[in-house]
Amino acid sequence: MSRKRLLIAGLALFALALPVFAQSEQSTPTEQITQFVFQLAVIIFAARLGGIAAKAISLPSVLGELIAGILIGPFALGAIPLPGFPAGFFPVSGGEPISIMLQAFSNIAAIILLFSSGLETDLDMLMKYSLAGSVVGIGGVVFSFLFGAELGTFFTHQPLFAPVNLFIGIMSTATSVGITARILSDRKKMDSPEGVTILAAAVFDDVLGIIFLAVVLGIVAVLEGSKAGGLSAGAILGISAKAFGLWLSFTALGLIFSKQISAFLKKIGGEGHFNILALGLAFFIAGIFEMEGLSMIIGAYIVGLSLSKTELSFIIQDKTKVLYELFVPIFFVVMGMQVQISKILEPSVLIFGLLFTLVAILAKVLGCGLPSLFLGFNKIGALRIGVGMVPRGEVALIIAGIGLSAKILEPGFFGASILMTILTTILAPILLNIILDKGGRGTRKEAKTTTSEEFVVELPNADLAGLLSSYLLEDLQREGFYVQLMSISDDISHIRKGDVSLSLKVDGSKLILEAVPEDMPFVRIMVYETMVKLDANLDKLKETYDPESMRKTLDVETIRKDPTFRKILDPQCIEVDMKATNKEEAIVELIELLDRVHHLKDKNKVLADVLEREKIMSTGMQHGIAIPHARTEGTDKPVLAIGIHKKGIDFQTIDGTPAHIIALIASSAGDPAPHMQVLTSLGSTLGSDIVREQLLHAKTREEAAKILGV
Repeated sequence: MSRKRLLIAGLALFALALPVFAQSEQSTPTEQITQFVFQLAVIIFAARLGGIAAKAISLPSVLGELIAGILIGPFALGAIPLPGFPAGFFPVSGGEPISIMLQAFSNIAAIILLFSSGLETDLDMLMKYSLAGSVVGIGGVVFSFLFGAELGTFFTHQPLFAPVNLFIGIMSTATSVGITARILSDRKKMDSPEGVTILAAAVFDDVLGIIFLAVVLGIVAVLEGSKAGGLSAGAILGISAKAFGLWLSFTALGLIFSKQISAFLKKIGGEGHFNILALGLAFFIAGIFEMEGLSMIIGAYIVGLSLSKTELSFIIQDKTKVLYELFVPIFFVVMGMQVQISKILEPSVLIFGLLFTLVAILAKVLGCGLPSLFLGFNKIGALRIGVGMVPRGEVALIIAGIGLSAKILEPGFFGASILMTILTTILAPILLNIILDKGGRGTRKEAKTTTSEEFVVELPNADLAGLLSSYLLEDLQREGFYVQLMSISDDISHIRKGDVSLSLKVDGSKLILEAVPEDMPFVRIMVYETMVKLDANLDKLKETYDPESMRKTLDVETIRKDPTFRKILDPQCIEVDMKATNKEEAIVELIELLDRVHHLKDKNKVLADVLEREKIMSTGMQHGIAIPHARTEGTDKPVLAIGIHKKGIDFQTIDGTPAHIIALIASSAGDPAPHMQVLTSLGSTLGSDIVREQLLHAKTREEAAKILGV
């Protein structure tokens, strides 16, 4: 069935299902659930498209997800009547902008988000840079809270401790350091004094923000319950002490018994399910905090923080990543859906939002920058730290959502908080890049180097580096270490067991291992033993295996028919009359053709890697076919060029015949791509006598492309 017919059939089936929503004003539970399923599908696609659009213009995906939510929400496109949805796809539900089911989904996402944030908290950095991080973090949180709350009093005409002003203050405290961290990483400033201080301060910022939220929620709960209109200073201190005590008790117990909790999760969950049980524990503690009048997210963060120092930390992050990627974007879309565009565009709200943004920026620059001047930083260093702490993000949005759902924040203030989050996220990277461009040292004295050490293993080529890395990771797992591969493209692995933590990175032909000095002897011993084992196995391989004999068993005629190569073959990359006189000239001719069409990142690197592969063993097949190929850093995508040589070239083919059809394949060394699938796919087509004969008589590249089915 063609795509067009399939689309028509799908739309017809959808149209048949629509009347179920239009039959009555009072829908049944089943109909409500069905509508929720449709809504969830739209939200998932909107989140993905919004994230892609934001990344395309170098903005965080969260901004795209927020804007997508605003567009599809009940105050915009979601209210437009559609067939089967007379009130719109996202109607206002019981006076609320979102249904209770979407609200529940959003709360689950918030728990997962803060649980993950806790897991990612670097306690070692927290302790190592506790002085600088705590002073800068406290300064940023206190200034932001006071500036935000005071601004609230000016617009609400209510006392400082009024619930709405407390929430405006707490919304401006939470830094989203992910954007700053990415800029510092790109500029090679992550381990600079400013970079380390920003990251450490961000950890304290998160912890202090959670404490402030706990205290504020405790005060708000009493204020809302008492109806008295105010509290004495003593009462506020008592409530603050209770909220802080609850947070501190659970956090202390979690950290003290973290290893026992980890062992318990492993024992009852086994190797495959402890990560799910960890998330279950986060939900349980989150529920306890909600029952105590605090936010669920505080309990979830504490569970993540407690497990962050255990050997399970990285593996839990890895295993729950799919849940994070599903729920968290949904959360941001749902947050956006609650924004009333008409409210944001009101002059008073717009003015408040812009002033809130300005105050939020100044509060972090002053609150984090001024203390830095007393910690050994000069003015430029202090400014870098202050600006690096400016972006607001996930936690600020969660706090705003809590305020809106609790009827503490009016829609106008909620919209202004969204505006502040968007603007600080956009402006902070621009300002930070400008300040970093100024250059110069950010400290008064030359900073000392980090205490971690690197052990670099140089190997002849990237293939051997990858092989040694695989052997080493396997041996470490046998030693009981937990290994997490961050991504194939990064080639970075985190390895952890108990208090021993190290990282392994494959960088071309180098293996780079990083650990603290006391663990470096263990690292060197592991590498040595692994290399001895690898060397012995390679010797055995040479004794028992002859690659040339196996090459003679390869037969392109028996390969499964597969169209994969057609997806990457550009007809402009076909040459029907090659001029080369030998193998190397043929490879050069095809690479030049690829460079003209695809603008290779580094054609010389592609040439070197293809020739290096050819030196190992000829890629000449049978029936006059040769397929030189290589994975290389000279291209960032799979590319294919096919050349036809009327006379034929000596390519040391299996059957000794001259090569008349030469196909060159180059794939990115770093990114996952179907390199060997392209090779076998091409071989399956060229294995046909008819196809080969027709190609040899093709007059134009268009004719050759048609023969190949491109």
